[in-house]
Amino acid sequence: MFEKEAKGLDLLRKNCSLIIPKVIKTGFDDDKQYLVLEWLEKGSPEKDMWERFGATLAMMHQLPQEYFGLDEDNYIGSLDQVNARQSDWATFYAEYRIMPLIKILFDRGYCSETDLILANKFCSHLKNIFSSGYPALLHGDLWAGNYLIHSSGYAAIYDPAVYYGHREMDIGMTKLFGGFDQRFYDAYDHYYPLEKDWQKRLPLTQLYPILVHAVLFGGHYVSSALSIVRQYA
Repeated sequence: MFEKEAKGLDLLRKNCSLIIPKVIKTGFDDDKQYLVLEWLEKGSPEKDMWERFGATLAMMHQLPQEYFGLDEDNYIGSLDQVNARQSDWATFYAEYRIMPLIKILFDRGYCSETDLILANKFCSHLKNIFSSGYPALLHGDLWAGNYLIHSSGYAAIYDPAVYYGHREMDIGMTKLFGGFDQRFYDAYDHYYPLEKDWQKRLPLTQLYPILVHAVLFGGHYVSSALSIVRQYA
């Protein structure tokens, strides 16, 4: 898992000018794996911190990519994240993000066969909801716990779950638990204008991380995920 995280950090660093901790070493000690990263000292934000954060993410998302997915599978949290290459976002999102986690919930008895049918129906609508879009390099888990204000006064990001996906996935994740200033979104939209009705699609982009939480933690995340599926099926 840490080897994949190290590769994700390196990929972000090659494609993004945000502060990203350097990987010092990863490996095993007996039955324990470890990841040693550069220490990042916290600081206070510069006046343009949020604007630079949003603009830099927009610039990373603008870099052309050839396909949805990645050249290898990795993890989101402790869960396997399959990144088989696809040319179509709706197919990728349905087959490698939504349905595998719905099936885990079904196998655990957290949802019914009717929910499974509705999830398939939901996935069949995705091609009509999302534009085909262009693949973008995503952080993949960009919530408030995965950035800090560095001693330089600007944002540092870490703990990624990278893949090439629809850029609204990163935006949806920033909105899921809060913690991002409106200036971040204004700057992003200025440098790479978001598509029409992106805010209406937020529940759809947030479904994947909610499903991840449902599988890992259960509880209200299960009902939240199923509520989105039922609403859009």
